[in-house]
Amino acid sequence: MNCIIIEDEMPAQRILKNYINKIPDLTLLDNFQTATNANEFFKKETVDLVLLDINLPDISGLDFIKTIKNPPKIIMTTAYPDYAVDSFELDTIVDYLVKPFSFDRFLKAINKAENRINHQEKTQKKAIFLNIDKTIHKLYVEDILYIESDRNYVTFFTQNKKLSVIDSLKKWAEVLSSKQFIQIHKSYIINIKKIEKYSGSNVFINTQKLPLGRTYKNSFSESINSSKS
Repeated sequence: MNCIIIEDEMPAQRILKNYINKIPDLTLLDNFQTATNANEFFKKETVDLVLLDINLPDISGLDFIKTIKNPPKIIMTTAYPDYAVDSFELDTIVDYLVKPFSFDRFLKAINKAENRINHQEKTQKKAIFLNIDKTIHKLYVEDILYIESDRNYVTFFTQNKKLSVIDSLKKWAEVLSSKQFIQIHKSYIINIKKIEKYSGSNVFINTQKLPLGRTYKNSFSESINSSKS
């Protein structure tokens, strides 16, 4: 889980960084002293969690949340408990920490945020829609095992069906998440989560033996190592 800090007081920033470093699955991407600087981050990047102080020099933390499109999960931090009721009116806020707070209390808030994020990912399955012979087929992305290209056709393989459309593999390499899908051959894109085993020149998915092209081996290794971290 990735996070950023938005906190104008340096001692409070140092405490948060220290706490974050104690949690193996929590990675700090950046820290900011003002909401204005953090806003530049949100224009280009996304993050799972924000540790946000309510009292910032340029705008209040609560007002800043309302300016973010599709805001991530938020843990509020402040020395003033009076804001707790107002903050929990926003669905994106998962917890409220009153300074000074212990590491145990911080860890409890992080666990709550992670549970909320995991639940949201499970309940919001991403889907694509394929137009095949004037009929629209809905296909959940997580169900895709691999995609095969054959001339002008692209075929999507799942556990129990395959769907073919007139399309290009290049298009789907750009559309699908690079964290979950990777091209391993000029004719194949695979779902990394569905790999059963692999060797120097082959990848096995659902008993299917797929070729691993020489020019794709480095990017394949990088993706596998990244998925393990």
